[in-house]
Amino acid sequence: FHEQGYYAPGDCGAPVYDTSFGKIGVAICYDRHFPEYMRALAVAGAQLVVVPQAGAVGEWPDGLFEAEMRVAAFQNGYFTALCNRVGPEPKLTFAGESFVCDPFGQVIARAPEGTDAILCCDIDYRQIEECSAQKLFLRNRRPELYGKWLQ
Repeated sequence: FHEQGYYAPGDCGAPVYDTSFGKIGVAICYDRHFPEYMRALAVAGAQLVVVPQAGAVGEWPDGLFEAEMRVAAFQNGYFTALCNRVGPEPKLTFAGESFVCDPFGQVIARAPEGTDAILCCDIDYRQIEECSAQKLFLRNRRPELYGKWLQ
């Protein structure tokens, strides 16, 4: 939440990269708090949204990082992978505990808290076709109304 003091806002929109590992979007740390950004990645075709972040111990209420990623995955019909920094610094301790959510909003893999780890997780993009976001939410959007709401 102090990003504005250190970084300039990006101006590249919400790009999704077509890679050999699927269509991947990126929501860097603070971006994950904006539902319109997370939805823009879905509309652009993301199958996986990777969220690199530096989340400190006690920075937000317990479970909030996970809740945000679970809801984003469920509402937008993609996998999310939150990759959190880990370890102490002079004034902060970063939590680690990276995790992956499926498009049903379930955590399917988690790294340990407070420990350096490489988290590997197999994901099956076929699950995207079966999730509620693909069957209902994205299909029933009404973007013609959104202009008035997003001012």
